[in-house]
Amino acid sequence: MTTAQIPVTSAASSAAASSVTRSLLAAAIVAQPLWAVVSLAQAASRQGYDITRHPLSALSNGSLGWIQITNFVLAGVLTVIGAAGLRRALRGAPGGTWAPRLVRVSGFGMVAAGVFVMDPADGFPLGTPDGMPAAMSWHSYAHFAAGSVTFIALIAACYVLGRHFSRAGNLRYAVGSRVAGTALLLGNGWAMSGGRAGTLTLAVGVITAMTWISLVAHRCRRSL
Repeated sequence: MTTAQIPVTSAASSAAASSVTRSLLAAAIVAQPLWAVVSLAQAASRQGYDITRHPLSALSNGSLGWIQITNFVLAGVLTVIGAAGLRRALRGAPGGTWAPRLVRVSGFGMVAAGVFVMDPADGFPLGTPDGMPAAMSWHSYAHFAAGSVTFIALIAACYVLGRHFSRAGNLRYAVGSRVAGTALLLGNGWAMSGGRAGTLTLAVGVITAMTWISLVAHRCRRSL
């Protein structure tokens, strides 16, 4: 005589899985504002720094450069962790595969941007000659490559999320996602073209896109 094994869905297991997802999403929620607040606090307080002339990455130089280096690495690690939460929260939905992947790539890019520091330039830190250095170091090239990967991944993630929310019928978040991606696309493009105050437009674009990822993670966490 055989005994039928009846599968039982455990409410406790489901609750535990939801708790893990919420914890992972919390990392994404914290990562983006953390990076922005620490960066802007330094931009406002470090002598010789001018956000209309210097990218926020320049703060990794000087005696206090370790603060921005740590900021990059910590925010990047939290973003990678948070991407796992987005993957769990968006599983099965349109964009549920690629949006988390792109966010994860942006996190790895941030870590690399922290590890590889750009060269001092354009009068910062104090004592640095004006203008760009005649030749860039290998780690400066690596920093700019890491930054490019981060920006491209963030832009793409925002547009994928725009499609996700459009398919879900959430017009407000669909528009917000596309606006955030476009802000970074235009800000980076203006900075790359050498436009006036390009470092400021880049900072605005980066912070806008990063903050949007944080808001999406918050929305996902709230819906669990």
